[in-house]
Amino acid sequence: EVQLVGSGGGLVQPGGSLRLSCAVSGIRYSTSAITWIRQAPGKDMEWVSTYYNYQGNSYYTDSVKGRFSLSTNMAEMRAYLQMDNLGVEDSAVYYCVSGGLPSDRSRAISRSQYDDWSQGMQVTVSS
Repeated sequence: EVQLVGSGGGLVQPGGSLRLSCAVSGIRYSTSAITWIRQAPGKDMEWVSTYYNYQGNSYYTDSVKGRFSLSTNMAEMRAYLQMDNLGVEDSAVYYCVSGGLPSDRSRAISRSQYDDWSQGMQVTVSS
């Protein structure tokens, strides 16, 4: 059984940082990809970033490039999303999922596109 357990959300002031963590089990982590998705209030889910463990390649949506970074701990099977210089527009519920890039990164993400999801991690950026 595939499980993804997320942690690390919270409340932060604009310009602050948070790191989300995603503990993964039930898959061959070293050959997997982990994708991060978020949903802001009243908006569709959007793709944020993807990390391919077997390549070490990472991809980011334009709005977070230069501010967000991905990393992984292969031994612990844990993925991280480091979020710096957060803005109010980054406030959302974040999810990690098992799987690679969506076929169309600009389109809204639906639940059916990925089989396995973490619980939501609330990130609130507010002064």
